[in-house]
Amino acid sequence: MMELHFYKNHNQALIEQYQLKDEHLRYTAIPAECIELSNIDTNRFPVLAIEEGQLVTFFVLHLGEGISTYTTNKHAILIRAFSTDFRHQGKGYAKIALSLLPEFVRSNFQHMTEIILAVNVKNLTAQSLYKKCGFVDDGERRIGAKGELVIMSYSLSSS
Repeated sequence: MMELHFYKNHNQALIEQYQLKDEHLRYTAIPAECIELSNIDTNRFPVLAIEEGQLVTFFVLHLGEGISTYTTNKHAILIRAFSTDFRHQGKGYAKIALSLLPEFVRSNFQHMTEIILAVNVKNLTAQSLYKKCGFVDDGERRIGAKGELVIMSYSLSSS
């Protein structure tokens, strides 16, 4: 049964074993880089989705001023760098992780009312997944380092 956990230093071996293909790196960052950023920015919280002792999905939850590019909601939390280890793709792990996310956020960030994310406009597979998991595309777009982004949101108050 999958569980979500905040990254701790003792999880480093799992991070080092995590694998992404070059095609995925067009849209996301590798976990090691995300963890380095979280060591500098205390508003970034790396999260590991663990299934039977293996890291299958990784993402970062980001709070504060760093997300103002994506929303004006001061009670929103941003998902960054969402990915699934390519050896575990196609097994439903990303969908399970996203289904666990609302309760994880409610438990650890009680004042949050919304989860947001930015997904590359060309990444149709990810957009479809996010929609299936309850995220809504309200038509907001931004330009990011890797191209045009679709801003999607999930309301925590209505679910």
